[in-house]
Amino acid sequence: MAEIKPAEISAILKQQLSGFESGASLEEVGTVLQVGDGIARVYGLSNAQYGELVQFENGLEAIVLNLEEDNVGVVLLGPSTGIKEGSTVKRTQRIASLKVGEQMVGRVVDTLGNPIDGKGPIGGELFEMPLERKAPGVIFRQPVTEPLQTGVKAVDAMIPVGRGQRELVIGDRQTGKSTVCIDTILNQKEFYDAGKPVFCIYVAIGQKASTVAGIAKMLEEKGAMAYTVIVAANASDPAPMQVYAPMAGAAIGEYFRDSGRPALIVYDDLSKQAVAYREVSLLLRRPPGREAYPGDVFYLHSRLLERACKVINNDEIARNMNDLPDSIKGIVKGGGSLTALPIIETQAGDISAYIATNVISITDGQIFLENDLFYSGIRPAIDAGSSVSRVGGSAQIKAMKKVAGTLRLDLASFRELEAFTQFGSDLDTATQAKLNRGRRTVEVLKQPLHEPLAVQYQVLILYALTHGFLDTVPVDDILAFESQLFDFFDANHKDLLDTIVTTKDLPSEDLLDAAIQEFKSSSAFK
Repeated sequence: MAEIKPAEISAILKQQLSGFESGASLEEVGTVLQVGDGIARVYGLSNAQYGELVQFENGLEAIVLNLEEDNVGVVLLGPSTGIKEGSTVKRTQRIASLKVGEQMVGRVVDTLGNPIDGKGPIGGELFEMPLERKAPGVIFRQPVTEPLQTGVKAVDAMIPVGRGQRELVIGDRQTGKSTVCIDTILNQKEFYDAGKPVFCIYVAIGQKASTVAGIAKMLEEKGAMAYTVIVAANASDPAPMQVYAPMAGAAIGEYFRDSGRPALIVYDDLSKQAVAYREVSLLLRRPPGREAYPGDVFYLHSRLLERACKVINNDEIARNMNDLPDSIKGIVKGGGSLTALPIIETQAGDISAYIATNVISITDGQIFLENDLFYSGIRPAIDAGSSVSRVGGSAQIKAMKKVAGTLRLDLASFRELEAFTQFGSDLDTATQAKLNRGRRTVEVLKQPLHEPLAVQYQVLILYALTHGFLDTVPVDDILAFESQLFDFFDANHKDLLDTIVTTKDLPSEDLLDAAIQEFKSSSAFK
């Protein structure tokens, strides 16, 4: 029998004990009391925080939304199959967040930032961004002064949008609300091509999957997906996914904003988000208020929209911004902006409904699209009388201010005169001149689908309009006149257009007048 040496044994024991770690990991685990309709009530998570992520035993995640005395109400971020009464739930101690990075651009993702476009996982460096975040305080903001060119003549001339603004797009269904916003995204291509991209986020809430796929395809074809992210919470997705989709979009926008770049976000639309939030709230047995919406639906939208702003152009101050996620502290720069275009759908043009008035009061103005105008062939169907931009002229270039100064007034007085002239036939010369100018103004402001117009061309046609060059052109020929005028200037007077782009001001009026006159005398529109 072999002799056992004590030294060997102690050496083996020492070796084994060296790898031993004493210490227990403590996890807070709860039990499901009830589950159904996208929500679950959980007992035992007494230290859970509002907005915290919890995880079920099958890997499904949920967000804590209700904190009650004896249980917590959580909303499921996915189907409830596989979860039943008695299932275990554990805290993750993480606030609900998604991972954002440069390579997210050009992709279609869901509310949790997972790609749903079949192009594989999102690569590159990713930063964790919380879904909910406090908006930057007053110290870290600066006024809106820089225009965000939408490419829509009626908007850029009369209801200008600036970088860092929140401009509501409101109207009935099928009046072209999404079109105005998508055209704005398409118009940012010239800035992308110039190497100064405005990163766009399109948040589709509660829409048909086919509609979202169509928008993604169209943006791809027009080359706009190179600077766009689509966040989709389709109609078939659970209500919580639709509630948090805008917040996920805002978190992606904040990544670009806080790294010192401009971003634009479209929420299409917040009415559907409010309906999804109402569904979740009623299931969690929160007391209903007006139109059965919960009492905090106003706060839901205000805390979302306040996240859009222009950050102060000072890196030192921006680095001390309130509520900055730890992940991005190393890349924070000042001077970034997040511009929001929320969409609200009205019923029969009623802008005094609950959600509509709430969002109107939070935003810096609204673009109102009207049914009657849409059906009478005036597209985009923007009602200049009901629309307003509270930032106004400070978000316009000098050249646009000069040519569009009286446009709104002219249009309003034309609409009024037009209503009166229905009754009488004898009109004096001044009234007739006003009516003629008004008809041409309406015609100039029309624009085809998905064809945004660069600002120098907008200034050119509005200059021709306000200086009377269109007064002799028949109304039906205005759009033909416009396209030929642009071609003529591109070929013969490119320098004048470049002057508008570089100086942001009008070139010499004598030169402009002479060039337009030259075009008129050489064309069929004499």
